[in-house]
Amino acid sequence: MKKLAEVAPNQTFVVKEVTAQAEVQKHLQNLGLLPGSHVVLLKSKGQDGIVLVQNARLALDQSLLEAIIVEPAAKKEEVLSLDQLAVGDKGKVIKIFGEGAVKRRLMDMGLTKNVVITVRKLAPLGDPIEINLRGYELSLRKSEAEYILVELKKEG
Repeated sequence: MKKLAEVAPNQTFVVKEVTAQAEVQKHLQNLGLLPGSHVVLLKSKGQDGIVLVQNARLALDQSLLEAIIVEPAAKKEEVLSLDQLAVGDKGKVIKIFGEGAVKRRLMDMGLTKNVVITVRKLAPLGDPIEINLRGYELSLRKSEAEYILVELKKEG
């Protein structure tokens, strides 16, 4: 078992315990982060991290990441945002974040839950990203791709 602050990003883990103050534990439980729940550390920047819990993204500071004890999930899956995929990577869309018009626009372009996408090209500076889905090519800005959460598909 490890602290969430010590794990590799984009892997699925199961929360074993939360060793924070009672009021902090209660707040985290209200957000869906409790023993038995699945979590993914999406990104960590300096002392902070973005954690996926029950299809919601939470920004947690280092002290909270240190207080969450996890172990690897039985089912190995790699979850990351679309902007983190490399050319040739395939993934299945599992969630689209965003509000109102942004989310609606992405869904109108065919980016819906369970659709399989392949990263075809990246511009020299990484923006935009060209993907293939549903038999056509689509270019997205990196800022839009951050809203799309995918489960990486392993070849083989």
